[in-house]
Amino acid sequence: MVHALIVFVTAVVAGAINSIAAGGSLLTFPTLIWLGVPSINANATNIVAIWPGSLGSVWAYRRELRDTDPRVYTLIVPSAIGAALGALLLSRTPRALFDGLVPVLITFATVLFMLQDRIRRRLDVAAGAALRKHWLAWATVLQLLVGLYGGYYGAAQGIPMLAALSLTHTDIHQINGLKNLLASCINAVATVFFIIAGLVVWGDAAAMAAGTLMGGVGGALLARRIGRAAVRRLVVVIGFGMAISLLLRL
Repeated sequence: MVHALIVFVTAVVAGAINSIAAGGSLLTFPTLIWLGVPSINANATNIVAIWPGSLGSVWAYRRELRDTDPRVYTLIVPSAIGAALGALLLSRTPRALFDGLVPVLITFATVLFMLQDRIRRRLDVAAGAALRKHWLAWATVLQLLVGLYGGYYGAAQGIPMLAALSLTHTDIHQINGLKNLLASCINAVATVFFIIAGLVVWGDAAAMAAGTLMGGVGGALLARRIGRAAVRRLVVVIGFGMAISLLLRL
């Protein structure tokens, strides 16, 4: 019961964080590891648990998605292929090796999260006419890599997607809708694979799914009072803190 309560409360906080600044996985995934869930199972469980939330976000942005360029939907294909390869790679990774990679993955995702606005601005400035003209080709390659990363680990996978989509889309709600759609595809493919592979800890997945849903609905009120900037700083501190603590456990 204590284990389930910790997972649920952590997921509530993560759901509130996701509703304002994203990055909730930087809290839930390390928590599962600290509670004794094997790292690969913790990663798979975390991805499965956040999938309903990402699917719900797609529904919330359904109006914006109606007006988007139909060619963007072709990015679903490289997303799915990359996710399948990433999930397969995770299942074939020795646990001892993944244990060593966990602090590196968390640190990378935290740095990516911390620099997301700067990355988007730099990419937008650097994007010349040729890059914009052939945006779909570049986005397809990038999305394949994002899908691979998302199927293997997943945290902060939306940041490079936001950067790529912002090159040709100016409506932030439309961009977020497309990002959530592609993330849902990645998580869905990974979820099916992890279920078949038997990597999911279902008790923790159910508690996390319920917690993130509750946190996203009710916890957002508190998060808004704190402010987006404060929440983002909190996520960065948590991310680095978790990475250091897990590194010390090795």
